[in-house]
Amino acid sequence: MRRPVASLSLDLDNQWSYMKTHGDAGWETYPSYLDVLVPRVLEFLKVRGLTITVFIVGKDASLPKNRRAIASIASEGHEIANHSFSHEPWIHLYSEEEIEREIVSAEEAIESATGRRPLGFRGPGFSLSASTLRVLARRGYLYDASTLPTFLGPLARAYYLLTSRLSREELRQREALFGSFREGLRPLRPYCWHTSESELIEIPVTTMPLFRLPIHASYVVYLSKFSRPLALAYFRAALTFCRVAGVQPSLLLHPLDFLGCDDIKELSFFPGMDLPSKRKTETVGQVVDLLAAKFTITTMHAHAHAARALALRSVEPNFPSIQI
Repeated sequence: MRRPVASLSLDLDNQWSYMKTHGDAGWETYPSYLDVLVPRVLEFLKVRGLTITVFIVGKDASLPKNRRAIASIASEGHEIANHSFSHEPWIHLYSEEEIEREIVSAEEAIESATGRRPLGFRGPGFSLSASTLRVLARRGYLYDASTLPTFLGPLARAYYLLTSRLSREELRQREALFGSFREGLRPLRPYCWHTSESELIEIPVTTMPLFRLPIHASYVVYLSKFSRPLALAYFRAALTFCRVAGVQPSLLLHPLDFLGCDDIKELSFFPGMDLPSKRKTETVGQVVDLLAAKFTITTMHAHAHAARALALRSVEPNFPSIQI
Protein backbone atom coordinates (compact mmCIF):
# COMPACT_ATOMS: atom_id res chain seq x y z
CA MET A 1 0.00 0.00 0.00
CA ARG A 2 1.18 3.54 -0.77
CA ARG A 3 2.13 5.50 2.31
CA PRO A 4 0.45 8.88 2.85
CA VAL A 5 2.37 12.07 2.15
CA ALA A 6 4.10 14.24 4.75
CA SER A 7 5.86 17.49 3.91
CA LEU A 8 9.04 18.66 5.61
CA SER A 9 10.24 22.26 5.72
CA LEU A 10 12.96 24.39 7.31
CA ASP A 11 12.49 28.02 8.32
CA LEU A 12 15.94 29.47 7.63
CA ASP A 13 15.78 32.07 10.40
CA ASN A 14 19.19 33.61 10.99
CA GLN A 15 20.93 34.75 14.17
CA TRP A 16 20.11 38.42 13.58
CA SER A 17 16.40 37.71 13.10
CA TYR A 18 16.14 35.95 16.46
CA MET A 19 18.08 38.75 18.14
CA LYS A 20 15.85 41.36 16.48
CA THR A 21 12.62 39.75 17.64
CA HIS A 22 14.07 39.35 21.14
CA GLY A 23 15.15 43.00 21.27
CA ASP A 24 18.89 42.27 21.56
CA ALA A 25 21.47 44.87 20.57
CA GLY A 26 23.73 44.12 17.63
CA TRP A 27 21.22 42.55 15.27
CA GLU A 28 21.65 45.53 12.91
CA THR A 29 25.02 44.14 11.81
CA TYR A 30 23.21 40.99 10.60
CA PRO A 31 25.30 38.34 12.36
CA SER A 32 24.92 35.02 10.57
CA TYR A 33 25.49 31.34 11.23
CA LEU A 34 24.41 30.19 7.76
CA ASP A 35 27.94 29.19 6.75
CA VAL A 36 27.90 26.64 9.60
CA LEU A 37 24.24 25.67 9.54
CA VAL A 38 23.54 25.16 5.85
CA PRO A 39 26.28 22.56 5.13
CA ARG A 40 25.21 20.70 8.29
CA VAL A 41 21.56 20.60 7.23
CA LEU A 42 22.34 19.68 3.62
CA GLU A 43 24.48 16.75 4.74
CA PHE A 44 21.74 15.66 7.17
CA LEU A 45 19.21 15.62 4.30
CA LYS A 46 21.59 14.06 1.76
CA VAL A 47 22.30 11.09 4.02
CA ARG A 48 18.55 10.43 4.17
CA GLY A 49 17.88 11.10 0.50
CA LEU A 50 15.36 13.82 1.33
CA THR A 51 14.25 16.86 -0.66
CA ILE A 52 12.45 19.46 1.45
CA THR A 53 11.26 23.08 1.36
CA VAL A 54 13.43 25.87 2.77
CA PHE A 55 11.78 29.20 3.66
CA ILE A 56 14.42 31.88 3.10
CA VAL A 57 14.49 35.41 4.53
CA GLY A 58 14.96 37.97 1.77
CA LYS A 59 17.44 40.11 3.70
CA ASP A 60 19.77 37.13 4.06
CA ALA A 61 19.51 36.40 0.35
CA SER A 62 20.45 40.02 -0.40
CA LEU A 63 23.70 39.94 1.65
CA PRO A 64 26.80 38.80 -0.27
CA LYS A 65 28.19 36.93 2.75
CA ASN A 66 25.20 34.55 2.69
CA ARG A 67 24.74 34.02 -1.03
CA ARG A 68 27.00 30.96 -1.38
CA ALA A 69 25.22 29.12 1.44
CA ILE A 70 21.76 30.04 0.13
CA ALA A 71 22.64 29.16 -3.47
CA SER A 72 23.83 25.73 -2.32
CA ILE A 73 20.34 24.92 -1.02
CA ALA A 74 18.86 25.40 -4.47
CA SER A 75 21.73 23.59 -6.20
CA GLU A 76 20.99 20.54 -4.03
CA GLY A 77 17.45 20.49 -5.45
CA HIS A 78 15.46 21.72 -2.45
CA GLU A 79 12.37 23.86 -2.92
CA ILE A 80 12.90 27.55 -2.22
CA ALA A 81 10.09 29.48 -0.49
CA ASN A 82 9.54 33.00 0.86
CA HIS A 83 9.85 33.83 4.57
CA SER A 84 9.45 37.64 4.15
CA PHE A 85 12.24 40.16 3.63
CA SER A 86 12.71 41.66 7.11
CA HIS A 87 11.51 38.74 9.26
CA GLU A 88 9.24 40.85 11.47
CA PRO A 89 6.59 38.73 13.22
CA TRP A 90 4.36 41.80 13.33
CA ILE A 91 3.94 41.86 9.54
CA HIS A 92 0.19 41.48 10.11
CA LEU A 93 0.23 45.10 11.35
CA TYR A 94 1.49 46.37 7.98
CA SER A 95 -0.75 47.97 5.40
CA GLU A 96 -1.44 45.91 2.29
CA GLU A 97 0.96 48.10 0.30
CA GLU A 98 3.71 47.52 2.87
CA ILE A 99 3.08 43.78 2.83
CA GLU A 100 3.35 43.73 -0.94
CA ARG A 101 6.68 45.58 -0.84
CA GLU A 102 7.94 43.13 1.80
CA ILE A 103 6.96 40.05 -0.21
CA VAL A 104 8.17 41.42 -3.56
CA SER A 105 11.53 42.52 -2.09
CA ALA A 106 12.01 39.03 -0.68
CA GLU A 107 11.02 37.42 -3.99
CA GLU A 108 13.55 39.48 -5.91
CA ALA A 109 16.41 38.83 -3.48
CA ILE A 110 15.66 35.11 -3.26
CA GLU A 111 15.39 34.68 -7.02
CA SER A 112 18.64 36.59 -7.52
CA ALA A 113 20.47 34.34 -5.04
CA THR A 114 18.97 30.99 -6.08
CA GLY A 115 17.58 31.37 -9.60
CA ARG A 116 14.17 30.27 -8.28
CA ARG A 117 11.02 32.34 -7.82
CA PRO A 118 9.22 31.16 -4.68
CA LEU A 119 5.62 29.96 -4.90
CA GLY A 120 5.14 29.32 -1.18
CA PHE A 121 5.14 31.67 1.81
CA ARG A 122 5.34 31.40 5.59
CA GLY A 123 4.97 34.47 7.77
CA PRO A 124 7.63 34.99 10.46
CA GLY A 125 6.33 33.97 13.87
CA PHE A 126 3.25 32.49 12.09
CA SER A 127 2.08 36.05 11.41
CA LEU A 128 -0.90 36.09 9.04
CA SER A 129 -3.51 38.58 7.83
CA ALA A 130 -6.16 38.83 5.14
CA SER A 131 -3.98 41.44 3.42
CA THR A 132 -1.08 38.99 3.24
CA LEU A 133 -3.31 36.33 1.70
CA ARG A 134 -4.62 38.76 -0.91
CA VAL A 135 -1.10 39.79 -1.87
CA LEU A 136 0.03 36.17 -2.16
CA ALA A 137 -2.96 35.24 -4.30
CA ARG A 138 -2.46 38.29 -6.50
CA ARG A 139 1.19 37.38 -7.07
CA GLY A 140 0.39 33.83 -8.08
CA TYR A 141 1.54 31.92 -5.01
CA LEU A 142 0.42 28.32 -4.76
CA TYR A 143 0.29 28.04 -0.98
CA ASP A 144 0.67 29.71 2.40
CA ALA A 145 1.98 27.85 5.45
CA SER A 146 1.63 30.42 8.24
CA THR A 147 -0.82 28.71 10.59
CA LEU A 148 0.07 26.68 13.68
CA PRO A 149 -3.15 25.20 15.14
CA THR A 150 -2.24 25.06 18.83
CA PHE A 151 -3.57 26.56 22.05
CA LEU A 152 -0.04 27.05 23.44
CA GLY A 153 0.94 30.11 21.38
CA PRO A 154 0.28 32.62 24.19
CA LEU A 155 2.41 30.56 26.59
CA ALA A 156 5.30 30.51 24.13
CA ARG A 157 4.91 34.26 23.65
CA ALA A 158 4.91 34.90 27.40
CA TYR A 159 8.12 32.93 27.87
CA TYR A 160 9.78 34.68 24.94
CA LEU A 161 8.86 38.17 26.11
CA LEU A 162 9.73 37.55 29.75
CA THR A 163 13.31 36.78 28.73
CA SER A 164 13.57 39.92 26.55
CA ARG A 165 14.47 43.56 27.12
CA LEU A 166 11.88 45.31 24.97
CA SER A 167 10.40 48.79 25.04
CA ARG A 168 6.65 49.36 25.39
CA GLU A 169 6.36 49.96 21.64
CA GLU A 170 8.33 46.81 20.86
CA LEU A 171 6.12 44.81 23.20
CA ARG A 172 3.05 46.16 21.40
CA GLN A 173 4.46 45.00 18.07
CA ARG A 174 4.96 41.51 19.47
CA GLU A 175 1.64 41.18 21.32
CA ALA A 176 0.33 38.67 18.74
CA LEU A 177 3.57 36.69 18.42
CA PHE A 178 2.78 32.95 17.96
CA GLY A 179 -0.95 33.70 17.82
CA SER A 180 -3.87 33.54 20.26
CA PHE A 181 -5.70 30.63 21.89
CA ARG A 182 -8.09 30.73 18.91
CA GLU A 183 -5.30 29.38 16.71
CA GLY A 184 -6.01 25.99 18.26
CA LEU A 185 -9.39 25.94 16.51
CA ARG A 186 -7.97 26.19 12.99
CA PRO A 187 -8.11 23.12 10.71
CA LEU A 188 -5.23 20.64 10.74
CA ARG A 189 -5.71 19.49 7.16
CA PRO A 190 -4.95 21.71 4.15
CA TYR A 191 -7.74 24.03 3.11
CA CYS A 192 -8.39 26.78 0.60
CA TRP A 193 -8.50 30.56 1.00
CA HIS A 194 -10.79 32.24 -1.53
CA THR A 195 -9.73 35.81 -2.30
CA SER A 196 -10.97 38.29 -4.87
CA GLU A 197 -7.81 37.54 -6.88
CA SER A 198 -7.67 33.74 -6.82
CA GLU A 199 -7.50 30.71 -4.53
CA LEU A 200 -4.62 29.87 -2.22
CA ILE A 201 -3.92 26.57 -0.46
CA GLU A 202 -3.18 26.76 3.26
CA ILE A 203 -0.95 24.01 4.66
CA PRO A 204 -0.95 24.23 8.47
CA VAL A 205 2.10 23.26 10.49
CA THR A 206 0.79 20.04 12.01
CA THR A 207 0.03 19.72 15.69
CA MET A 208 -1.21 16.60 17.49
CA PRO A 209 -4.78 15.79 16.42
CA LEU A 210 -7.37 16.24 19.17
CA PHE A 211 -4.95 17.74 21.71
CA ARG A 212 -3.41 20.34 19.38
CA LEU A 213 -0.04 20.08 21.10
CA PRO A 214 3.07 21.03 19.08
CA ILE A 215 4.96 18.16 17.48
CA HIS A 216 7.54 20.03 15.38
CA ALA A 217 11.17 19.07 15.89
CA SER A 218 12.09 21.97 18.21
CA TYR A 219 9.43 20.86 20.69
CA VAL A 220 10.60 17.24 20.63
CA VAL A 221 14.23 18.35 21.06
CA TYR A 222 13.23 20.39 24.10
CA LEU A 223 11.38 17.42 25.61
CA SER A 224 14.45 15.26 25.00
CA LYS A 225 16.32 17.33 27.59
CA PHE A 226 14.35 15.44 30.22
CA SER A 227 14.10 12.04 28.48
CA ARG A 228 14.84 11.26 24.86
CA PRO A 229 12.90 7.95 24.93
CA LEU A 230 9.81 9.72 26.27
CA ALA A 231 10.19 12.57 23.76
CA LEU A 232 10.33 10.08 20.89
CA ALA A 233 7.41 8.11 22.32
CA TYR A 234 5.45 11.38 22.32
CA PHE A 235 6.30 11.92 18.66
CA ARG A 236 5.38 8.33 17.75
CA ALA A 237 2.01 8.81 19.44
CA ALA A 238 1.47 12.02 17.47
CA LEU A 239 2.16 10.23 14.18
CA THR A 240 -0.27 7.48 15.16
CA PHE A 241 -2.95 10.10 15.87
CA CYS A 242 -2.23 11.63 12.46
CA ARG A 243 -2.66 8.29 10.70
CA VAL A 244 -5.91 7.55 12.56
CA ALA A 245 -7.29 11.05 11.92
CA GLY A 246 -6.26 11.01 8.26
CA VAL A 247 -3.93 13.99 8.70
CA GLN A 248 -0.97 14.14 6.34
CA PRO A 249 1.56 15.97 8.51
CA SER A 250 3.58 19.02 7.60
CA LEU A 251 6.57 18.98 9.93
CA LEU A 252 8.67 22.05 10.64
CA LEU A 253 12.41 22.32 11.31
CA HIS A 254 14.31 25.33 12.65
CA PRO A 255 18.03 26.21 12.56
CA LEU A 256 18.36 25.80 16.32
CA ASP A 257 17.38 22.15 15.93
CA PHE A 258 20.90 21.72 14.49
CA LEU A 259 22.83 24.34 16.48
CA GLY A 260 23.73 24.05 20.15
CA CYS A 261 25.58 25.71 22.99
CA ASP A 262 28.86 24.72 21.34
CA ASP A 263 27.99 26.79 18.25
CA ILE A 264 26.50 30.05 19.48
CA LYS A 265 26.16 31.77 22.86
CA GLU A 266 24.05 34.79 21.89
CA LEU A 267 20.86 32.72 21.63
CA SER A 268 21.09 31.05 25.03
CA PHE A 269 17.62 32.41 25.91
CA PHE A 270 16.04 29.83 23.59
CA PRO A 271 14.74 26.61 25.19
CA GLY A 272 17.09 23.73 24.45
CA MET A 273 20.11 25.90 23.67
CA ASP A 274 21.96 24.40 26.62
CA LEU A 275 22.24 21.15 24.62
CA PRO A 276 25.23 20.40 22.33
CA SER A 277 24.61 20.37 18.60
CA LYS A 278 25.52 16.70 18.21
CA ARG A 279 22.84 15.59 20.64
CA LYS A 280 20.22 17.87 19.08
CA THR A 281 21.00 16.70 15.55
CA GLU A 282 20.81 13.06 16.64
CA THR A 283 17.35 13.65 18.13
CA VAL A 284 16.15 15.46 15.00
CA GLY A 285 17.48 12.56 12.94
CA GLN A 286 15.40 10.12 14.95
CA VAL A 287 12.32 12.34 14.57
CA VAL A 288 12.73 12.56 10.78
CA ASP A 289 13.45 8.83 10.50
CA LEU A 290 10.25 8.04 12.42
CA LEU A 291 8.32 10.30 10.07
CA ALA A 292 9.89 8.64 7.01
CA ALA A 293 8.97 5.19 8.32
CA LYS A 294 5.23 6.02 8.24
CA PHE A 295 4.93 8.67 5.52
CA THR A 296 6.46 9.55 2.17
CA ILE A 297 8.33 12.80 2.83
CA THR A 298 7.98 15.47 0.17
CA THR A 299 8.18 19.22 -0.34
CA MET A 300 5.50 21.73 0.56
CA HIS A 301 5.01 22.39 -3.16
CA ALA A 302 4.18 18.72 -3.78
CA HIS A 303 1.97 18.65 -0.68
CA ALA A 304 0.04 21.68 -1.96
CA HIS A 305 -0.48 20.09 -5.37
CA ALA A 306 -1.74 16.91 -3.71
CA ALA A 307 -4.12 18.99 -1.57
CA ARG A 308 -5.38 20.87 -4.62
CA ALA A 309 -6.00 17.58 -6.44
CA LEU A 310 -7.94 16.39 -3.40
CA ALA A 311 -10.01 19.58 -3.46
CA LEU A 312 -11.05 18.94 -7.04
CA ARG A 313 -12.49 15.54 -6.19
CA SER A 314 -13.74 16.14 -2.64
CA VAL A 315 -16.95 17.57 -1.28
CA GLU A 316 -16.82 20.75 0.81
CA PRO A 317 -16.75 19.15 4.30
CA ASN A 318 -13.58 17.21 3.42
CA PHE A 319 -11.73 20.22 2.02
CA PRO A 320 -12.90 23.40 3.76
CA SER A 321 -12.78 26.72 1.94
CA ILE A 322 -12.65 30.12 3.63
CA GLN A 323 -13.69 33.37 1.94
CA ILE A 324 -11.65 36.46 2.78
